[in-house]
Amino acid sequence: MRQSPTPNSHSSIEQSRHLLVTGGAGFIGSNFVHYWCDRYPQDRIVVLDLLSYAGNRRNLEAVEEKENFRFVQGDICDRTLVDALLKAEKIDTIAHFAAESHVDRSILGPEAFVRTNVLGTSTLLEAFRQHWQKRKGKKNENAGGRGNAFRFLHISSDEVFGSLGSDDPPFTETTPYSPNSPYAASKAGSDHLVRAYHHTYGLPTLITNCSNNYGSFQFPEKLIPLMCINILMGKSLPIYGDGQNVRDWLYVGDHCRALDLVIQQGIPGETYNIGGNNEVKNIDLVQMVCQLMDELAPNLPVSPASQLITFVKDRPGHDRRYAIDATKIKTQLGWTPQETIQEGLRRTVEWYLTHQEWWKPLLSEDYQAYYRKIYA
Repeated sequence: MRQSPTPNSHSSIEQSRHLLVTGGAGFIGSNFVHYWCDRYPQDRIVVLDLLSYAGNRRNLEAVEEKENFRFVQGDICDRTLVDALLKAEKIDTIAHFAAESHVDRSILGPEAFVRTNVLGTSTLLEAFRQHWQKRKGKKNENAGGRGNAFRFLHISSDEVFGSLGSDDPPFTETTPYSPNSPYAASKAGSDHLVRAYHHTYGLPTLITNCSNNYGSFQFPEKLIPLMCINILMGKSLPIYGDGQNVRDWLYVGDHCRALDLVIQQGIPGETYNIGGNNEVKNIDLVQMVCQLMDELAPNLPVSPASQLITFVKDRPGHDRRYAIDATKIKTQLGWTPQETIQEGLRRTVEWYLTHQEWWKPLLSEDYQAYYRKIYA
């Protein structure tokens, strides 16, 4: 059922890409690394990750021993480190996932979001620009990736577009930016920088704006893993406001396929929206998780799990609805999401049930203190 991109032949070493994946120990980044290592085993992948609270080295255990894989713990704001990696590893492709990404945390401390999302992206762009200008004429050095194609892929969010009314059309690539949280504003700023580097310097950049991702390796503060874990622990399931906020849910595996196509076939300077075609109200999504947990997890502390649902004070500036129009990537690159919300959610709930050794160590005292501050 799952479609795979079919770029030009990628069986020979001389056509390999050399990728730098920033934030590759995080949720979406680590899923992308697993996807890429499986599909393109001849490519060189270097992960650069600071291993802040949401970065987890264990996410990469399955690829750590691969000959063409390297992990580097470091900061994307460290220009000296970035320059050294680009040169030593002959990087021709950057997949830029590294970001502070949780809206609640951006409300509590916006400075970290500006530093990582804006200044970090600026550092990467300037380093890659100078590296690209030195390397783009050296076609024999490792062929500059398949088709001598340097690429800077910037993974962004639908939150840069602001909030939609219930009857508004979904976001398109030309929707004006209207960010409503410090997180969204920092991502909007980084998007503008990426676009400017293409138009000013000709840097081969690509931007993707995705809807809410879900799947394996997602940090427990996010909605779906939070609900799964709290149900297993018999804790309340906090839902902001009236629970009627709508999000478009994108399975992370579908997202990785889309990013592959954008790198291989996307037009430099272009933006591509990536959505799951799964608009769901928060309360309905939590009810679905509860039903799956009731079915899949025997001997729950509280059953049915929906008894744990608790409505809490809405967060400031909470966007009412997001929706993505992914027509452009469908018509130009042939991508459509394959996972329904029912199939993807079941797969995700099963993962958290069978990987308790992964998430239990993440429930640290720092995490508990943050949780109490947000949901008290």
